[in-house]
Amino acid sequence: MTTKTETIEGTVAEYVTAVIGGQLFGLPISRVQDVFMPERLTRVPLSSAEIAGVLNLRGRIVTVVDMRARLGLPKNDDGKPPMAVGVDLRGESYGLLIDQIGEVLRLPDASCEENPVNLDPRMAKLAGGVHRLDGQLMVVLDVDRVLELAPDLMAA
Repeated sequence: MTTKTETIEGTVAEYVTAVIGGQLFGLPISRVQDVFMPERLTRVPLSSAEIAGVLNLRGRIVTVVDMRARLGLPKNDDGKPPMAVGVDLRGESYGLLIDQIGEVLRLPDASCEENPVNLDPRMAKLAGGVHRLDGQLMVVLDVDRVLELAPDLMAA
């Protein structure tokens, strides 16, 4: 399954949008398995702060990554339950803990720009580019980079 669609305007990519710490992020739709509300999260002893825990999602063990911790943001204290976006990397299931899920956007590849030089370095490490939308910047998350930052995630 691909996220690229040929149109008269050129190649278009589809993104599932998510908000983390007030910032809009886009995840390539081809990388998103599902969206869910994490329940019964089990903390993993001795894991980094970026690992929120593990849970059983429809019979699969899913490692849940706290995206606020990954981005160096403070814990969310607005009282709203977090959401999670399910992604896969090399056959392993992960959940990316986010503040809220948005809509699916179809954006032309031509409007994707390199990371701006003034983009927060913590975001720049995880970003695969940006799209300028009406009044805000959508940072495209590079799922591989998000999951490969923590060496303990990739220990096999």
